[in-house]
Amino acid sequence: MKRSLFNSLIIASISLSSLQACAQPEQKIPLDASANNYKLELVSEGIQIPWGMAWLNERDLLVTDRRGELRLIRDGKLVEQAVKGTPKVHDEGQGGLLDIELDPNFADNGWIYFSYSGYEGDGEGYNTSIMRARFKDMALVDQQLLFDGEPNIKTTKHYGSRIEFDKDGYLYFSIGDRGKRDVPPQSLDYDAGKIHRINSDGSIPKSNPFYNHKTTHKSIYSYGHRNPQGMAMHPETGVIWSHEHGPRGGDEINIVKAGANYGWPEITYGINYIGTTITDETSRAGMEQPDWYWVPSIAPSGMEFITSDKYPQWQGHIAVGSMKFGHLVLVKLDGDKVTGHSKVFESVGRVRSLATHPNGDLYLGVDGVGVYKVVPKI
Repeated sequence: MKRSLFNSLIIASISLSSLQACAQPEQKIPLDASANNYKLELVSEGIQIPWGMAWLNERDLLVTDRRGELRLIRDGKLVEQAVKGTPKVHDEGQGGLLDIELDPNFADNGWIYFSYSGYEGDGEGYNTSIMRARFKDMALVDQQLLFDGEPNIKTTKHYGSRIEFDKDGYLYFSIGDRGKRDVPPQSLDYDAGKIHRINSDGSIPKSNPFYNHKTTHKSIYSYGHRNPQGMAMHPETGVIWSHEHGPRGGDEINIVKAGANYGWPEITYGINYIGTTITDETSRAGMEQPDWYWVPSIAPSGMEFITSDKYPQWQGHIAVGSMKFGHLVLVKLDGDKVTGHSKVFESVGRVRSLATHPNGDLYLGVDGVGVYKVVPKI
């Protein structure tokens, strides 16, 4: 069931088209009742765009800097030298070295997965690539290229690029529409505008929804996406959740379903940045409705289910960064339904990424600053 952040009486009384014709009001996200119980502790500065984070163990945190560097924070201190052996990335616009995720069997096999804007693939331009490697002596070794988005597109935005494993060990990753909204998201001949599913070695699961469809890219799991930059596995159900950027309004949270069409750009709750209409439709038969959407946009990035008893008021809910407003947003859940949202930190900065320490501590990567830890106030 869709839920809007606008007052339900307003939604019932005016059409979407008339709403789009006027200025969208800046609706403030309410402050959570638990906000005064916690504070942010700066762990490390010096990482300009901490796009993704992954804990290797209780001491070592690997952080991708979108500019193309992989950095190690050890025992709370940033190691001076960058990790060697990272892939060549197209560091322009929204491109660069993007997400990082550990293999579910990392303790046994040592595999670490990365997404980045690569030069590989067919045609001129760039696209999202997926590789894996192992970490040894401040270097990536045993690199294996697993996936190249096709065809390449000559733009520098909307790479998507979040990575997540599900409970069965399948690897999911997102590719945004690459700034070409009119064709790729709804066409199964493009990797752009999709969420993909592969095996951990890069092969394609035969159970993928379009595996036997001769004209499609077999890794496609769902389509009709604009730019998903949050992805997480529900800790109880094992189902993959994602969020994605809308245009001006229409950021979404979705539960990812096999073969589902999430509608972009045929349906949306957003408008063009200049205020003009994209479509008059917010729903259509055969297209999924978001579990939640934001108007105006919050520019969501990073996504983490909170399971730690260190944050009792947050347990069972989702933390999401807001790059637009500089908040950490707590998305409230009742089962698999979003019931509301609130903010727990104001004026933090552009919260880009989230990660949970093995001991349950929540860490935030913030553009232009570095990495924070959420700690209780004493």
